[in-house]
Amino acid sequence: MSGIFRFKQFSVDQTASAMKINTDGVVLGAIAYVDHPARILDVGTGTGVIALMLAQRFSGAVVDAIDIDPIAADLAKRNFTTSPFSDRLRCHQSALQRFEADVPYDLIVSNPPFFIGALKNADIRKQVARHTDLAFFDDLLERATQWLTPGGSLQLILPVTLADIIERRIINEHGLLIQGQVDVRSFTAQEPIRRILAIGKRQMPHRFGETELVIYESKGVYSQRYRELLRDFFLAF
Repeated sequence: MSGIFRFKQFSVDQTASAMKINTDGVVLGAIAYVDHPARILDVGTGTGVIALMLAQRFSGAVVDAIDIDPIAADLAKRNFTTSPFSDRLRCHQSALQRFEADVPYDLIVSNPPFFIGALKNADIRKQVARHTDLAFFDDLLERATQWLTPGGSLQLILPVTLADIIERRIINEHGLLIQGQVDVRSFTAQEPIRRILAIGKRQMPHRFGETELVIYESKGVYSQRYRELLRDFFLAF
């Protein structure tokens, strides 16, 4: 995908983005949930699409977004400014480790870089957008313990093998809880390709509406549930 991606209530310019709009991002934007969040943080916002989706879904929420890449942060700011939710969206060009939260968050989300120990892309900006190490996740979990409200939730979308590693660190090293999870499959008969994890200090009173999401009914045909999730966003649905 390139150029302008038009949603039902907003548009996203992704022309200069190192990471284009993808299924992982829109699935997280459609599924991430806590009851009546007042403050939301999107870590590694890229084009800003997840922050925009959450601003549309939660009309009472103020949404902060951060990205280490100055080009991405500028792009997200422009996408925020042209949206109908501009008064509730703020973007900060900052590394996670340098960002200072001035208020606690009810919901923190991230579609993070997840290629760990893999051959890196020659494009430096794509390296930053796609590659990381486990220290990033330790930093993110540590900040979640500081920045989340007592009933808040950190929600991530990850490859299943990485999610398994992160789950062990959550419990053994950070003293947090798994509040819920959704396994994402391309087709019903296939193994999950992604997992959404909800992480926090205490259990959520209301979990996700599902524990599994299948994207395709058959080749090239989206499942009914996927269409329902994205119906408020995608023009085609």
